[in-house]
Amino acid sequence: MAELHVSEFTELVPYSEGVRLQEELRDALLSGEIGDQLLLLEHEPVYTRGRRTKPEELPMGERWYAAQGIEVCDADRGGAVTYHGPGQLVGYPIMRIEGVHEYVAALERAIIVALADEGVEAEVRDGLTGVWASKGKIASIGVHVSRRVTTHGFAVNVDNDLQPFEWVVPCGMEGAQMSSICKETGRSGHMDLFRRAIVDRLCEALGREARVVVSTSG
Repeated sequence: MAELHVSEFTELVPYSEGVRLQEELRDALLSGEIGDQLLLLEHEPVYTRGRRTKPEELPMGERWYAAQGIEVCDADRGGAVTYHGPGQLVGYPIMRIEGVHEYVAALERAIIVALADEGVEAEVRDGLTGVWASKGKIASIGVHVSRRVTTHGFAVNVDNDLQPFEWVVPCGMEGAQMSSICKETGRSGHMDLFRRAIVDRLCEALGREARVVVSTSG
């Protein structure tokens, strides 16, 4: 079974640094220097604008968001605007895939089973990308594929503040409610266990064997 090399970050990572790391790993994978990779991290507060983002989906304007301590960055992934911040687990798989739709479906399955490990029932919805729990959307997925190698990935709301989602049109869905593991269960402190669960469930869904090779800071 092919290995999935997992790099975990113990401090918050600026979004631009996360993009730089992905690009370096993608280039190394394409040149055959390394195998499939997974970055697991939490970002400093940031809104990322995917390729389908419309200006009205960030209605307050970048200066207002900056005053709240939230950066606004463009992203070459699919999808619309979303928020990343402390307490949200972000995963960036950099790996070779056969088909985009099958890959996204595998990510959704892995997230649903990992959430079940934490006692949260979740599902996908017809025609929409991501994962929903009983109180709202709990995970977002946006990927970029070039030469059959993925970058970007998924974000699961674990113990994060959900207020910043209310200041934008999250994922391009007006009035969308967002949820988290903390909101669903009424308990905090899920990050460490969920981090372990998502690695295991991703490996099951993608047919890989995990090898944690780095535990580092941003």
